[in-house]
Amino acid sequence: MRVSTGMIFDAGVASINRQTASLLNVQQQVASGRRILRPSDDPVAAARALEVTQASDVVAQFKRNQDVATSALGLEEVQLASVGDVLGRVRELAVQAGNTNLSSTSRKGIATELRARFDQLLGIANATDGNGQHIFSGYMGAVTPFGGSVDDILAGNEIVYQGDDGQRTLQVSPSRFIEVSDSGGDVFKRIRNGNGYFVTDYAAGNAGTGVMASGSVTDPAAWNAAATKNVSVEFTVAAGVTTYDLIDTASSASLLAGGPRAFQSGQPILLGDPPAFNLGASVTITGTPANGDRFSVAPSTTQSVFVTLGNLIGALEAPTGTPAADAKYINEIGFALTNLDQAGNNVLRVRAGIGSRMNEIDSLASLNDSLDLQYQQTLSNLQDLDYAKAITDLTRNQTSLEAAQLSFSRISQLSLFNYL
Repeated sequence: MRVSTGMIFDAGVASINRQTASLLNVQQQVASGRRILRPSDDPVAAARALEVTQASDVVAQFKRNQDVATSALGLEEVQLASVGDVLGRVRELAVQAGNTNLSSTSRKGIATELRARFDQLLGIANATDGNGQHIFSGYMGAVTPFGGSVDDILAGNEIVYQGDDGQRTLQVSPSRFIEVSDSGGDVFKRIRNGNGYFVTDYAAGNAGTGVMASGSVTDPAAWNAAATKNVSVEFTVAAGVTTYDLIDTASSASLLAGGPRAFQSGQPILLGDPPAFNLGASVTITGTPANGDRFSVAPSTTQSVFVTLGNLIGALEAPTGTPAADAKYINEIGFALTNLDQAGNNVLRVRAGIGSRMNEIDSLASLNDSLDLQYQQTLSNLQDLDYAKAITDLTRNQTSLEAAQLSFSRISQLSLFNYL
């Protein structure tokens, strides 16, 4: 085969270019610290690296969502802690107001502070987050959840809830959407009144000094199984002897087979006549009921904390001075204390739920950190450069390039004209 001078030059240049390209590729790998500079370097590893990077980005997004969820729950918890402080102060004032020897001026002073606490509580219920969204309005973040005033309560109306019962959620893991809010209806309105089983009350026309406590359930099974739970305790005074009867409110029939029982102030009254009838509960009435006085027992319903506080303010602002009025006043104070305890327990329940969700987020964050570390290790194995091998290749390619350049310079000088 004839080898022309042109072929020698072309082959030499091509060889030098190949060696230069190889040297440049290794030099770029060393400079970037990456083994794969373009997908064609290792198509399988490049595809796998893309999958791992996408998975790592998803984990990073979940981490951001977890931070947002923690912030939202933390803000709500702070607001509920303030609610607890307000209710604690209101309870202190209610206990102070229970002193029947207080002057009208002192009661008015307590009522004035309670009105301020009412407004403070309403302000917390309408609180917003950093984005202007109301915390306790459910899904309707742009809507102010509660509207009204204490005077609406005193007029027989309710504080209007304008939100809904939704709980906003954020996805904090591939399979977990966590609630980052609680509705105002659940926090401030749907609170069991009375002792949680039943609520006590007095008849408006009572003329005696009887005061009824909240009562208690000693046998929940009997309470749940009872056919009727609406009972009226009715008093009769004859010949200086006070007796009571238990009346089924629905049928007006006596529930005591043996007839009325003698009343003793401060002694528990069993709500039943075993074995024929037994509510598994009892109440205590102190004082001296008048003839015809009635007290009622009915299953607990729900009552907003605003109604509880409004009723307490109404009791403080109502006129007193007669024994019967004082007894009604003490009854209202007792009802308020019981319902305030229920409201405080409800706030603690919601706060406990927030704490459990924040603990779950912490656990998920720990898992995400482990996943992210694993993804980074996998990416390192796929992409990172083996510097020892790369430096060796760089040295070898540099030597090869220098040899190609030297050999080309010598071969390019071969010509027949040198021998003429």
